[in-house]
Order: sequence, then C-alpha cells, then structure tokens
Amino acid sequence: MFKRTCNTFMIKIIIEVGSRWRDWVSEPFCWGSSERGTGKEVGPFATMWGGWKLNFFGGRFLRVLGSGCRGIQAERLRLISWAENQPTWTLQIKPWIFNEYKTMWFKSCRMTFSCLNRIKNCRSPWKRLYSTSQSTVDSSEVKTFRALAHKWWDEQGVYAPLHSMNDLRVPFIRDNLLKTVANHQLGKPLSGMKILDVGCGGGLLAEPLGRLGASVVGIDPVDENIKTAQHHKSFDPVLDKRIEYRVCSLEEIVEEKAETFDAVIASEVIEHVNDLETFIQCCCQVLKPGGSLFITTINKTQLSYALGIVFSEQVAGIVPKGTHIWEKFVSPEMLESILESNGLSVQTVAGMLYNPFSGYWHWNKNTSLNYAAHAVRSMVQEHTVPAANAATSPGVHEELKK
Repeated sequence: MFKRTCNTFMIKIIIEVGSRWRDWVSEPFCWGSSERGTGKEVGPFATMWGGWKLNFFGGRFLRVLGSGCRGIQAERLRLISWAENQPTWTLQIKPWIFNEYKTMWFKSCRMTFSCLNRIKNCRSPWKRLYSTSQSTVDSSEVKTFRALAHKWWDEQGVYAPLHSMNDLRVPFIRDNLLKTVANHQLGKPLSGMKILDVGCGGGLLAEPLGRLGASVVGIDPVDENIKTAQHHKSFDPVLDKRIEYRVCSLEEIVEEKAETFDAVIASEVIEHVNDLETFIQCCCQVLKPGGSLFITTINKTQLSYALGIVFSEQVAGIVPKGTHIWEKFVSPEMLESILESNGLSVQTVAGMLYNPFSGYWHWNKNTSLNYAAHAVRSMVQEHTVPAANAATSPGVHEELKK
C-alpha cells in the first residue's frame, strides 16, 4: 500500500514537472537589466536567478551567447542597459518560453564555445611569459622600492625579515664558497673573492659579506636604494674600501664584467624581475667558470599565496601591500630547469621558514614557501649548435668535444 502511494505521488510529480517544462520551453531566452543602486530588476525574469549579478566578463559571455540568437529571434532580445555609465547586469529568463526555437540554444552554444576556444589561445597579460621582455627591470617594482628606500636599515620596520634572514643566508653563502678554496684566512674567510650582489637594496647582505673579507659590487636600479647603501657603509672605513655600489641593471654590466665574479647573489630578487631567463643568462655570463650563483626566493604554491601575500601583506602587514606578485614566484623545479639550460649545475635546494611571532628564520625540508638554491657554473661552457647545422654537419659535435 505504501509503495503504491509513493508510486502514485512520484507519477504526479513527473507529470507536473513535465507540464511545467513544456511551458518553459515554449519561448527563447531574453535579456534584462537591473537599476544600479536600487536593486530593482527590470523585466519579468529576475525571480529565476534571484537577482544574481554578473561581472564584466560574465556580461561579455552573455553578449556572445545572445549574438547567436540575433538572426532567429532578434526582436525578443533586449540589450542590457547601462546605469550611471557602469554595467550591472542580471540574467533574466522567462520560464514559459523556448519551444518553437529549439535550435537557438544549440547554435548559441556552438558560437559561444567557438569564441571561447579562440580566446583561450590568446595569452592574458597577467599570464605572459617574462622571457619576452628585453629588460629584466620592472618599472612598477622600481616605484615600489623607491618609496621604501629610507627604511632599509630599520631593523624593526618592513625589512625586518631580511635583516633576520642574514642569519641563514650569510652562512649559506660563506660555507658553500669555502668548499671551493683550499685555504682561507681566519676572520676573513672570503678574502680575495669577488662577489656581485644583484638587487642589493640598502646593502643588508653586501655589508656582512664585506666584513668576511670579500670584495663586493652591489648593483640596484633604484638610485635611492644605492644612496642609502652608500651612506650606511660610509660609517665603516673598512667596508668603504671593500664595497662598491652602482645604480644599474644586471644586463648593463654584462660586457664590462664578463667572467669576473667568484659568486653572484640574487637574494629575494628573481620574484621581482621581468625576464627571468635573461636574468639567469646574465648571471651566468658574469660568473667565472666554476663560480657560484646563490638565489633565495619564494615558491609558487597556493600556500605561498595564502601566507606570502594574503597574510604577510594584507593581514599581518609584515611587508607592504603590493610588494609581491604571485605570478612572478618561481618553483624550485622551474628554476632548476632554467639554471641547467644555462650551464649551471644545481648543488643545493633548501627550504626556509619565517616565524612572524619570533622574527627568526630556520631551515626546513619543505620548500613550499621560501627556499635557497646554490648552483655552480660549469668549468667548460658548452656551445649550442643550431639544429639545421647539426643535421647537415654530423661531425660538428665531435669537433666541439675535442
């Protein structure tokens, strides 16, 4: 008896739904609009979508969809209105329309997704490849750091994490460089070594390396940063002799300093450059054969976005808003691929973790946030041969090996 009642009830529901669907599909879609600021929907279909608003790109999607219907039932489509010169659009659908123009929806779909396929093949500006630019310097980044140039040596300010990072990165650089030398002076273990500090900022890393005996050249495209660095080093006569600061980009000194440095350092820099591949190429060119490249940066993960941007910039205010752009972050795998393609052999990749409550960094096996990398330039730089030449000259590779 219970089953029979349920079956009867379900049959009634199916018949009711079927009748409503028959009414629904009797006419095609139409468009409506909402009045800005009043929340009042114009047209009879607002109840179907509860007044849900579409953003600009959603509106463009609907316009493409509507364009497929124009030849079939143009008089049933009304262009979405603009209120106060701003688009606020609401999709409105008559539930009793659609039957006589069944093919309209399918034609619209085909046109819409054909259009979307063409759009998909176009690279969005925020997803552009950074290797397309001729310069590694991003002008927007220069503006950001110019505004903070006077805060470099405030150990409790916005650069406090970089001051604290010296506890990890200075020993990391020192210990790996000492593996390449047989003897070193006590108190000046890096004596005789030439180091290029790219994106030196106010000299937070250049100065401790200079105290270890190294001859350091610090470069930065922000002139205010260099002024701050020169002013601070002037208080120590020893550092004044060992450290040289220059306002320039890396690519500007490649020819002048080719194969000059025992080490190149790009600490917290590559996530700010425009053209990563060109940047790495330039680093390799100014390195001596067997020289070391040291990089610290931020991994490109969901966790780095949540903690490195949302928390650090927008919630806790550890770093100023807009300091980082997540799309420029680089994963260790991608960085290693670029390094090896430029004749650099990756020796070490180690995770770094910052504790905002204690203000200290420590090493970590997990590289999902910050990490440090050490790579060494090969002693003999290999020369690549174009594929066409290689095909016509089978003995070219053998000659290069000799």
